Amino acid sequence: MFDAISAKVDQGRRIDRADAAWLWAHATDARLQDLASRVRARFHPPDRATYLVMGIVNYTNVCVARCDYCAFYRFPGAPDTYLLSEEQVAERIAGIIGLGGTMVSFNGGFHPHLRIEDYTRLFQGLRARFDDTVTYYEMTVAEFMFICKRTGISYADGARRFRDSGTRWISGGGAEVLADSFRLRHSPGKYKVEDFYAAQAAVLDAGLGSTATMVIGFDETLDERLEHLDRLRHFQDERVASGGNRLASFLCWTYKPWNTELGGGEISTGEYLRWLAICRIFLDNFTHLRTSVLTRNEDALLGLRYGADDFDLPTEDEVTQKAGATISHEFERILDSARKLGFTAVHRAPLAVTAGR
Repeated sequence: MFDAISAKVDQGRRIDRADAAWLWAHATDARLQDLASRVRARFHPPDRATYLVMGIVNYTNVCVARCDYCAFYRFPGAPDTYLLSEEQVAERIAGIIGLGGTMVSFNGGFHPHLRIEDYTRLFQGLRARFDDTVTYYEMTVAEFMFICKRTGISYADGARRFRDSGTRWISGGGAEVLADSFRLRHSPGKYKVEDFYAAQAAVLDAGLGSTATMVIGFDETLDERLEHLDRLRHFQDERVASGGNRLASFLCWTYKPWNTELGGGEISTGEYLRWLAICRIFLDNFTHLRTSVLTRNEDALLGLRYGADDFDLPTEDEVTQKAGATISHEFERILDSARKLGFTAVHRAPLAVTAGR
């Protein structure tokens, strides 16, 4: 079976879900590394990896989604809720820039009292303050969906309004595991898979950039993981066929279980690396696969041997830190880990991983 799958990879043909399931169950780590590295080499030099320094500003912890895997959110009316002012957000961004950050991502929650004009006004103000010093991922697709619904507008209208106000990127965050069975168990206050992709298509159709994400390590089944990859690859095929913007990159990270309602344990680095390899082999229409220093620290850089080509050096993210993530600003030490693995770590511009390429 392995020889047949290996031949597919060598010939540039796709593996299917059955192939991926067999690899997950039976392939050795060495064989997964080898296959994933062969796919990676279609797009990138084998000894080169790119990175940037970025921070995630959590502008509010008010959220009505009630996802059981989240340690960050607070329901409206709780005594420790907050909503940062533009001045407070600007102070956080200045701190990220001071650490060498060139990208700022925003991640809050489903705040029931905010409408689209509150977001466009905030982001316009921040862009005016910092000019082109940093690039912004101004919200996640999940937040975008909630904002549109609370404002009472379509996804297409919402995407146009953000674009016309100056927004350039809306990240693919909020995907977790894109299988309706998983979402029904853990995040029924979010949206079904088809609705998620409808929103992401509207973002891309408006000329904005977006990304693909996945989080593993909850209680998801292998079938649910493979459903996520299969539907994502199909969506990217549709984007390529349309000739418009497509998803710029794929990032997989791991669930942090501390202080959450769901609880549980954290998966091993070995399981994470094996899944990265499956993602790289399966997602043959993605140029960039990114590994998560935010949730795996230096161990994430081992992912460069399992098909990843890019990573962030995070400065902050309260969402994952509340759930147990630890962040180090000793960036040179982290980069040295990549070098010791045999990779030249090249700092990239924020938009070097661009939509449509």
